[in-house]
Amino acid sequence: MIFSTISTYLLLPLLFHFTNAAVFDILNNCPYTVWAGAVPGGGQQLDPGQTWSLNVAPGTTGGRIWPRTNCNFDGSGQGSCQTGDCNGLLQCQNYGVPPNTLAEYALNQFSDLDFFDISLVDGFNVPLEFSPTSGGCTRGISCTADINGQCPNELRAPGGCNNPCTVFKTDEYCCNSGSCEPTDFSRFFKDRCPDAYSYPKDDPTSTFTCPAGTNYRVVFCP
Repeated sequence: MIFSTISTYLLLPLLFHFTNAAVFDILNNCPYTVWAGAVPGGGQQLDPGQTWSLNVAPGTTGGRIWPRTNCNFDGSGQGSCQTGDCNGLLQCQNYGVPPNTLAEYALNQFSDLDFFDISLVDGFNVPLEFSPTSGGCTRGISCTADINGQCPNELRAPGGCNNPCTVFKTDEYCCNSGSCEPTDFSRFFKDRCPDAYSYPKDDPTSTFTCPAGTNYRVVFCP
């Protein structure tokens, strides 16, 4: 009887944890293979039409999901990607190398809210949609413009379009001093994807919230 009681108390936190985890369904709607990267979560090859579901613990901050393209991995999960590569691993343990379109989130934060955004601060490689799917939250965001095709020559990269900070590494574009203004390059991104972060101080128009406990969907090539 004591053992049974102890087991119940040990299981309760686990049940609570999984009950309150957020589910992220990641769908590849592109006509080509995309290797999803996720921190936390790792990585997954997604052929056209395939979905990968992630359970993410409440309270997670600094979460990212991103597409990787033109990857090759061996049987041990080692290799490389043209865009979004994470130290040559299929199962990402670190963020990807620019350029890559980012879905970012922090769960169960101030006022019991999730915060989420699409960021082009690391550039762009694949069109992306990031939407809530539960909790009565309906405001999704997307970035579907042909940014790769229209990318300024200075920002062009194999398979993607760099953010100017990646290329020039100056305070004007990277905001290292804590204050900076929009630039012609950041406006290039903002004009095409108004809901997305175009430079590091783009918070007022680019951060969205849902009640804690909401589930989400990330779509590559929506």
